[in-house]
Amino acid sequence: MELLWQELTAGLPGAEESWRIFIRLVAAMGLGAVVGFQRERAGKPAGLRTHMLVAMGTALFVMVCSSANMDLDGLSRVIQGIATGIGFIGTGAILKQSDKLEVHGLTTAAGIWMTAAVGVGVGLGRIGIAIVGVILTWAVLSLLGYVEIRAEAAKANRAIRDRAS
Repeated sequence: MELLWQELTAGLPGAEESWRIFIRLVAAMGLGAVVGFQRERAGKPAGLRTHMLVAMGTALFVMVCSSANMDLDGLSRVIQGIATGIGFIGTGAILKQSDKLEVHGLTTAAGIWMTAAVGVGVGLGRIGIAIVGVILTWAVLSLLGYVEIRAEAAKANRAIRDRAS
C-alpha cells in the first residue's frame, strides 16, 4: 500500500510548491478561457474548452519537465516539440474550399498557437508576460476583427454601387 501511495504522490512537492503548481495551472486555464471565450462568442469551432485545454496542457508539459530538473537545453526541445505539435492541431483547423480560392481557419490555428505560447509562459512562471500576451491576442481577435468586418462591409457596398452605376 505504501508503494501505491508513493507512486500516486511522486512529483508532488511540499505545500508551497504544490500551491505554485495549482496557481500556474489555474492561471493557464483562466488565460486560455479569455481567448477561448472570444472565439466561442465569434462562433468559431475552437472555443472555450479547446483553448483552456491547450493552455493547461502546454503549462503542464513545461512544469513537469522543469520539476524533473531538466536542463535548459532539454526544456527548449520540449517547448520546440510543443510548438510543432500545436502546428499539427492548427493544421486540422484550417480548411481549404476546393471550389473557391478561400482558406478558412488560419486565425483559429493562430489563436491555438498563441494560446499554447501563453501556456508555456505560465508553465515557466512568467504569468505577467502571459497576461500581456492574452491582452494583445484579445485585442487582435476582437478589435481588429471588428475593423476587418467593417472593411469587408464597405468593400461589398462599393461593389454594389459600382454594379448599379
